[in-house]
Amino acid sequence: MNKVVIFGVGLIGGSFALALKKAGAVGSIVGMDRSPAYLARALERGIIDVIGGTRAAASPAGADLAAGAAAASDAMAEALHGADLVLLAAPVAQTEAILSAIAPHLQAGTVVTDAGSTKSDVVVAARRALGGKIAQFVPGHPIAGRETNGPDAAIDHLYAGKKCVLTALDENAAEDIDRVAAAWRACGAIIHRLTPQEHDKVFAAVSHLPHLLAYALVDDIANKPHADLLFQYAASGFRDFTRIAGSSPEMWRDISLANQSALLTELDAYLAQLTGLRARLAAGDGAGLERVYSNAQSARHQWITAIEAAEAPPSHE
Repeated sequence: MNKVVIFGVGLIGGSFALALKKAGAVGSIVGMDRSPAYLARALERGIIDVIGGTRAAASPAGADLAAGAAAASDAMAEALHGADLVLLAAPVAQTEAILSAIAPHLQAGTVVTDAGSTKSDVVVAARRALGGKIAQFVPGHPIAGRETNGPDAAIDHLYAGKKCVLTALDENAAEDIDRVAAAWRACGAIIHRLTPQEHDKVFAAVSHLPHLLAYALVDDIANKPHADLLFQYAASGFRDFTRIAGSSPEMWRDISLANQSALLTELDAYLAQLTGLRARLAAGDGAGLERVYSNAQSARHQWITAIEAAEAPPSHE
């Protein structure tokens, strides 16, 4: 690709840029972000090659508002001109606003994708914002991350060996899907396909609910009067369980609300599980507790074994 434009130059977008550069898969990367500091740091680190247009909010006030808006529009047009691919790596709640700003300047040869952790809401927002250009939007979700944020968190191997789920639309051309898939493969990702609805149900259970639980546990302990004492003795088990509570609160607020229905379904099921465990504990039912623990241990071992088998290098014997 000659030119890629990335909206959001933090962990996800920045790692995408670094991986493409490492693979020699891109000529130039234009960075767009609401944070001038992030853009400056991304440029300094070599994550991006060019800083794109600033947001309209930075336009002059008063009588110059119209001129400022026109300048912002011109900057967006310049950033998108000749782009092969555009990646939205911003919080999902910003999707529609970004796509609406892109739409008037989106050329026929440009494909747009995203890295949002929810898909049904993103598709609805894209249809509203892009209208007749919806065929140029191929939704995606790389299954990778860290609990740190910003350009300094970006690494060139974040996606190596990790899944990237594409939730292609009926309107998408095969060659546009292939372009997005090829970009993620250049980053080292393994492509999977789901519908937007399947995606949101799956990730409500295995990603969104765990984040909600981790945030809830740390918040609960932090609000106790003896929190300092509790944190003093929290060790590796607590650290491992709550690692993801170090993730961006804004991003996970947006994800939780965007996938509200599926997340509520999973949360209700988990509450029922906790109620059952509480009843066994209150009754002193050691055998019942052990059955749950043993089933969980077995399921986790099988899952880890499957992951290790999938990640093992192929045998040449």
